[in-house]
Amino acid sequence: MNALRQLTTPSAAADYQAVVAAPGFSLGVRCDDDEIERIVFLPAVAAVAPSNALAGESVRQLMAYLADAEFVFGLPLRPSGTPFQRRVWQQIAAIPTHQTCAYGDIAKALHNAPRAVGQACGANPFPVVVPCHRVLASGGGLGGFARQNGGFLLDVKRWLLAHEGC
Repeated sequence: MNALRQLTTPSAAADYQAVVAAPGFSLGVRCDDDEIERIVFLPAVAAVAPSNALAGESVRQLMAYLADAEFVFGLPLRPSGTPFQRRVWQQIAAIPTHQTCAYGDIAKALHNAPRAVGQACGANPFPVVVPCHRVLASGGGLGGFARQNGGFLLDVKRWLLAHEGC
């Protein structure tokens, strides 16, 4: 929870090359001129103008998604994570808009445990672009989101799923 409190400080905006305001939350974008390093969910804060061209393109694409859940992202994402995490993220990226998948289904496809899939989902550095919000607990429950089991981030997951008509 301390991490969330720290994100609400005015200096937090300086940590990002852009901040996009969304309904009830914001998205902080970290990038250099060539690749997106990370996208972070923030409590609702004022938008921050892009500081470079890629940040500007990120803002354009994130805003397009917020206006239309059908939008398809085309951002250069910096390779990161373990080989297993990258396989999980690849499976998540293949989940179509308006559909969801269970942690267990991804685990079965990767011959691994649902808990490991959940941990990889929580480590996703590109939420929304790699739509980990589309992964649910068995039986259709929300499960966790971004390594949280309640509060602000679960509300964001609910909003994203409703935005996509899930």
